[in-house]
Amino acid sequence: MERYFQEEIECAPREKILAIQNEKLVAQVKHVWDNVPYYRQKMQEKNLTPDDIKSVDDLHKLPMLSKADLKAAYPYGLLACPLKDCVRIQSTSGTTGKRVVAFYTLKDIDIWEECCARAIVAAGGTNEDVCQVSYGYGLFTGGPGLNGGSHKVGCLTIPASSGNTERQIMFIMDLSATILCCTPSYAAYLGESMKEMGLTPEQIPLKAGIFGAEAWSEEMRRDIEKTLGIKAYDIYGLTEISGPGVSFECSAQTGMHINEDHFIAEIINPDTGEVLPEGTQGELVFTSLDKEAFPLLRYRTRDICTLTREKCSCGRTHVKMTKPKGRSDDMLIIRGVNVFPSQIETVLLKNGYAANYQIIVDRVNNTDTFDINVEMTPDMFTDNVGEVQTRKKILEDGLKSMLGIKAKVNLVAPKTITRSEGKAVRVIDKRKI
Repeated sequence: MERYFQEEIECAPREKILAIQNEKLVAQVKHVWDNVPYYRQKMQEKNLTPDDIKSVDDLHKLPMLSKADLKAAYPYGLLACPLKDCVRIQSTSGTTGKRVVAFYTLKDIDIWEECCARAIVAAGGTNEDVCQVSYGYGLFTGGPGLNGGSHKVGCLTIPASSGNTERQIMFIMDLSATILCCTPSYAAYLGESMKEMGLTPEQIPLKAGIFGAEAWSEEMRRDIEKTLGIKAYDIYGLTEISGPGVSFECSAQTGMHINEDHFIAEIINPDTGEVLPEGTQGELVFTSLDKEAFPLLRYRTRDICTLTREKCSCGRTHVKMTKPKGRSDDMLIIRGVNVFPSQIETVLLKNGYAANYQIIVDRVNNTDTFDINVEMTPDMFTDNVGEVQTRKKILEDGLKSMLGIKAKVNLVAPKTITRSEGKAVRVIDKRKI
């Protein structure tokens, strides 16, 4: 039987959800106008005032924000309340320049933790469970978000953080952890390590896993489920909007329910900014409806996905988003072809490889080079050159079929690609473009 953390709102009729969104959006636009000069100026440039926004139907009129705006307004330019009312910051992992810093009031944290609690209950969590949170703690939102959500559900919480795999496994086994929260690549690594220790899925006490913060395929899900003997659930979020728990999978696992009483989702054409009809693939845009400290309106996530309102067997009525296919900004364009790392992962897992790989792109004599280092599993590892060449060709043919361009595959020994305990570094782009 499906359980809910806040059944009344999670299963509310569409009219009620829309009424909540309309009321909160009008109030939020006024809050931002009054307290965020940076966004007020963007509205004024479009000849808009808060009076122009009367309901969700007017959302498309508002200007969008991107990561470039967050960097331009760093650190306090998008803060919407006095600093004395803020109790915490979280920050993105960031790869270049200034990090994105998001601010939280106590109410913001309370709502965020409630969203994470909904995700844990949707994965079968109750106050009888032992929840091991192996996302990083600190500036990264993964650890703090799921930690707070676990407390709200009433689970015994193990704040393991990331790393120290030996200790992670010790706590899972000794404390009989039933729910594991971490990145999918780290879950795969934990499963691999436990298998090497001789532990079978039946001996591992875990029953469910809540995995997010990086792209992962259905093949990787099945692989993790088989190794750990669990049901693996996806969770989605981003620091700019709050953190994990913006959306989450239910038992149906046909997409992630967006917590629509707190966030409005739109899908836009990433090139033109035009709002696309429901059911169309495009870039996901979020509006925070009740964030006090850092309320972003129409923030471009760069994640490519689809929204659907098809009735869900779990009973929840909130709109679902598909697992992001990739990102419009970290999508690779190689020799004019759009390439998503998730496509490569699908081919590897279908051919029996673990999801340990690295894409290396360079430009030599004005032509893109496209190499993929793929780690063999211990069963595959051999010094038989002919066998290695055969395996390599099978992968190269499969990738050509999937991507439409040829990649050079390099098969490497087990455990030679650095494991990630945070977000996996899948792509090294050496091109000066």
